This record gives sequence, C-alpha cells and structure tokens, in this order.
Amino acid sequence: MTFSALDKPTNDNQTTFDIIIVGSGAGAMASSIVASDHGLSVLVVEKSGKFGGTSALSGGGIWIPNNDHFKAKGGQDSYQQAFDYLKASTENRVSDSRLHAYLTHAPEMIRYLERKSRVRYAVAEKYPDYYPHLEGSLAGGRTLDPEIFDTTCMGDEVENQLKASASTLLMGKIAWTARDAHKAMARERGWRLLLLKLIMKYKLDFGQRRKTRRDRRAALGSSLVASLRQSMTDRNIPLWLDTDFTDIVFSQDRVCGIEVVRDGEKQTLNAKLAVIFASGGFEQNQKLRDKYLPSPSNVKWSATPPGNNTGAALEAGIRAGANTDIMDWCWWSPTVKVPKEDKARGLFAERAFPGAIVVDGLGKRFVNEAAPYLEFGDAMYRNNAATDGKSLPAWVIFDANFRFNYAMGPFMPAQIQPDSRLPKGWLNTLYWKADSLDELAKQIKIDADGLSHTVERINRFATTGVDEDFGRGSNVFDRYYGDTNVKPNPCLAPIVKGPFYAMRIEAGDIGTKGGLLTNEHAQVMNTDNMPIAGLYAIGNCSASVMGQSYPGAGATLGPAMTFGYIAANHIAKDITKDLTNGKQTTL
Repeated sequence: MTFSALDKPTNDNQTTFDIIIVGSGAGAMASSIVASDHGLSVLVVEKSGKFGGTSALSGGGIWIPNNDHFKAKGGQDSYQQAFDYLKASTENRVSDSRLHAYLTHAPEMIRYLERKSRVRYAVAEKYPDYYPHLEGSLAGGRTLDPEIFDTTCMGDEVENQLKASASTLLMGKIAWTARDAHKAMARERGWRLLLLKLIMKYKLDFGQRRKTRRDRRAALGSSLVASLRQSMTDRNIPLWLDTDFTDIVFSQDRVCGIEVVRDGEKQTLNAKLAVIFASGGFEQNQKLRDKYLPSPSNVKWSATPPGNNTGAALEAGIRAGANTDIMDWCWWSPTVKVPKEDKARGLFAERAFPGAIVVDGLGKRFVNEAAPYLEFGDAMYRNNAATDGKSLPAWVIFDANFRFNYAMGPFMPAQIQPDSRLPKGWLNTLYWKADSLDELAKQIKIDADGLSHTVERINRFATTGVDEDFGRGSNVFDRYYGDTNVKPNPCLAPIVKGPFYAMRIEAGDIGTKGGLLTNEHAQVMNTDNMPIAGLYAIGNCSASVMGQSYPGAGATLGPAMTFGYIAANHIAKDITKDLTNGKQTTL
C-alpha cells in the first residue's frame, strides 16, 4: 500500500489515517493538533464515553522550565539551571538525551499551542519547585496554570462528554484557577473577597443555572482539555469515544495500525505513518499492580477514574518487544475514599495546613506532612515495611480549630460547612470524631499512648516554630500552602481543642509512573534499544522522563504535552524528508 501524506480523510467512517492516537488526554490532543497543522490526517480514539482522561480531572498545570511567561514578568531562569535541577532530581535514571529533549521543546510546545490554538496559560510565580534543596531549583515561575476557558462554544459536548471532577472545583461546582486556590488556602490578604466574587459570578449566571449546576467557565484540567478539544474541533480532527484499543497491527516489522472494539464490533484501523500511545498508565488494573507495584496495592486507592488506564497499551507494547522502565513506581499521592464517589480523592494542599498531622498505627508521625505527594506516598510504603504493616492505612488527625478554619479532603472549613451539614453517612466511614484523643484512638484502633505523645511533641514544635523531627515548614515548598497568618511557622499549629477528628488515608496515586521506554523522539524502544518503527508513546503509558522524581507541579502533563509535540513533529519531519527525496513509504 502506498500513500501520500497529503491524503486527508474527512469521513467519520474512514478507517485509514496518517496517525492514530490512543487516548484523549492533554498529551494526545496536543499531539493531534500539531500533526494536523502539518497537513496529516489524525484520528484520536478514546476508551471511555468521555474525553480528557485524567488530564481533565487534574490541576491542569504544566512544569515548563525557562518559559516565556516567567521571563515576561522579569523572572530569571536558564536552560543550564533547569538541566542541573533535572539531573539532580532524576538521579541518573533518565538519559541526558531525553532530558535535553524536554528542556529544549517544552517552551516551544506551549509557545506553539498559545499561538495556534485556544490554549492559554499564566505563570504561577509563587509555586516553587518541589525540591528546593537541590541545585538549580527555583522558588517559583516554572509552573504554568491554565486560564479560565468559557465552554459556551462547545455546546452540549462539554456537559455530556468532558470529564469533570468536583474535587477540583470550589464547593464542588465553581471554577477557580490554581492561583485563586492558593490565595484562599494560604489565607492571603483579600482571600474572602476573592471567594465571594467567584461564588457570586457563578450564582448570577442565571442562564447557565437554569440548564445545569455546572459552571460554564472551565478551570484547571477541565480548562486545558476543553480548550484543546475545541482546537481539535476547529481543525475537524475526529475523536471516537467508546473505542477500546485491543492490540497493535504490524506489517513488515512496522506498526501500521491498531485493533479496536467499537459499537461492540472488532475493527482494524490503519495508520500510514505511526501510532501514538497516549492512553495513561496501568493503575486501574489490579493484576498489573500486583505484578509490578509495592505491596499492598489496591485500585480503589487510586484517584484516577475506574475502568480506564488499565494498561492495554503497555501490554500490547510488551508483546511487540518493547522495553520498559520504572515499573515499580506511581505518581504517589495519599488518598481518602469518600462514600458514594467512584474514585478516591488525593490530599494535596491540605497536608501543609497548620494543625493537622499524619500518624501510623502506632500513633507516630513518620514524614513531613507538607512534603511533595510523591515522597509522601513513598514514605508510607517505607514506614509500612519498617513497622510491619502499621502505616497502611495512615490517619490524618486534627482538632476543632483546624476543622473551623481549613479544608480537608471533601470537608470545607466548618465556618462554611459545619458538621451538621455533612452527609450523615460520612461519620465513621470517611471521618471519625471524639471529645478526646484517647477516645479517638480507640475508635480508629491506633495506639493511644503513641498518639498522645506525638500530639504533645507537635504542640511544642508549634510553639517554637521548629519541627525537630521532620522539618515541616522549613522550606519554601512546605510554606506555599501554609497559613501566612500563623506564626512563627505557617505549617504548624497546636492540636488542643475538642472535638478531635481523624480521616483514614491510603497509599494512593494519580497514575503509574513506569511504562514503555522511549527515546528523545518519543519512539518506543525495543529490548535491543532500537526504535519500534511506527510506534510512539507519551504520558503515563511511557516511562516518565522525570524518573522516580516529581520536580514540580505539572511534571506529568508538561512532559505528556511536550513529547506529544515532539512525536508529531518527528513523524511529520520524516515523511517530509521522504517526499522531498521523491520517495513513497510502503507498508
């Protein structure tokens, strides 16, 4: 079969495309836009009935060192500084060629999308890198936060087909940026007025309220995915939902298509140039978790949607001879399971708020609660091994003062959502409550003496402002979500006032970190360290360019979108070179 890259299908019944992308997250959509702009025909297939994957449920931030937005505000960053930081944080687990590819193309990628698509970002100037102790880190400026996106242009598609998560919305329904959330959570000056404005803008949108409780303004991951999806629509790029990838198709040692199940029927789709896997990790596949991840492990602890991210692309790649890496790691995050919700909720900012601690079954702290969530999850497993299984689950403990002032998981502060307004089914399932710490320890079956000693110790640290055990609040990252009004340490406050509360937390995740090993072009490598012709992988189905680290907020989506951009350009460059040389490619 011969082809020209200029053949571009327009029919939804087409089964032959230049590029087929498996998955519909931010990386997949970004890649489809770039490929389409090169004049290539693209099909995006999505397993579920809604598009956006875990990207739509995320904060939507992207970690882009040396970006234009920070520079425009006078920020100081450099390629070498960013490379030094990445090299230190990845600890030689990732090739220099991949690191250089990311640092070179990440600023290009977002520059391209903001110029050519509806995607818009702003710099989160105060959001620090996660490892401030490492050479090359910055106290802010590398994370970009999606701007609000008005979804009116999307019609019914946004309501029926865009994934949404109440956990990323103010009060479960109101759009706000990560910058808004930080101001409110850190209780910076003007935070109450900010919340009032956001609430009133939502409530006064009477036309939208008559149709749905969903805010017409998308933010965070929903904003990113909505703007990318509309940019696909602008280009007539087809997106097939409810299309389940099952395997790769080969011809003459080259990937030439995929097999899917659509409308209950098996179908073969032909890819003239390449297949790009962008279908997420394997965290929703218990058998694969049991095979690769630390024990114990449970799909129910994950904060990603059930039924998706089951590792189909990973398994197909392995069958095709692909190499893998970092298979024993997730993007760890402690999670809580809220009754009647289909997935667990990650605890991100709340752990830095003053007046809450996390303890194991012995009633002892085992980690800096404000640490990055990847390191927090890793600490849960390390402590679980050291205490013979006493760290899974762990427990977050707080008092009435904390409950009144701060959010925790699905709890809004009691000054907004008192206990009387909490669902009755949450008591003794999501949270436990008692008038004394001893009684609380008995309810959740942890060591009461250990908890009492731990609370005494943390109360002393709150007075001095120095956490002598784990250094909580001693660096710029910890303090990012601390309460700026609390002195001397914005991350420490005493636990003294009843009633006292506990929430059970698990060693959850926001996706797996390991997957198909790729090179600097996002090509999947085989076990002989050679590219598998016609096969690319980006996002969580590929081994992370960040290795076992999490350098900054957006270090998942940033690489997914960047390597999607790289893959599309690499495919287009190869076909352009062939056409320039007067060649045709035969599959």
